Amino acid sequence: MTTIGMAAGYAMLVWWFTTGIILFLDGLPQRTFPWSMAGATVLLGIAAYTLRASAGDVSPSGAFTAFSCAIMVWGWLEMSFLMGFITGPRKQACRDKCGGAAHFLHATQAIIYNELATLTGAVLIYAATAGAPNRVAFWTYLVLWCMRLSAKLNLFFGVPNTGDQFLPPHLLYLKSFFSKRRMNFLFPISITASTIAAVVLVQKCFAVVLILAILEHWFMVLPLPTEKLWAWGMRNTGATPRLDPSRIVVKAP
Repeated sequence: MTTIGMAAGYAMLVWWFTTGIILFLDGLPQRTFPWSMAGATVLLGIAAYTLRASAGDVSPSGAFTAFSCAIMVWGWLEMSFLMGFITGPRKQACRDKCGGAAHFLHATQAIIYNELATLTGAVLIYAATAGAPNRVAFWTYLVLWCMRLSAKLNLFFGVPNTGDQFLPPHLLYLKSFFSKRRMNFLFPISITASTIAAVVLVQKCFAVVLILAILEHWFMVLPLPTEKLWAWGMRNTGATPRLDPSRIVVKAP
């Protein structure tokens, strides 16, 4: 139980701190973005090496290391999107009356390069840990990917809290792909399926990430003062945050 408690505490700390750091760096002047990405890329290289080395370590420390590596890879992808380095070919908002399949296609065009980069990351992590006893990194990454996909689809179909205040100025065109609705058909399915999965995986390190992702889904529909969690990371943006930055902000589908 002690190990499970430590894993849960560590995952929550990493979730809170890395989210705040990314928000902080994204709020700095754009001239600093290349330096931020350069630092993140160094960490990405360290994570890639360490991930492969830890794949054979089935101890608790091996699981913590693998989890941390997956988070560093994910953080690099989030930064690459939010700072505008890897987004998609579409750089403009949709017209007000754009809808249906065309609207979905336009939204996909706005983020497709980052989605392909995310897919590449999944393939590389899978290959690096294939046949190894420690697959924590792969399953952590997979949980993050699936829940982000769920979140951005919910943003597209409509939720009360879209979190568009987290968007940096150079990505404001993504607001046109977010919809405000009290509820959409997908949200109950997302919550139910992910909650069942969390119960099944409750003793696994990556289950904590899933539980946090479920919490972020609830942030999209509940009027909670979540801005207090990351106020320190938002000081550079001048924005008043309301929704957690799983934020999928990060992506409109």
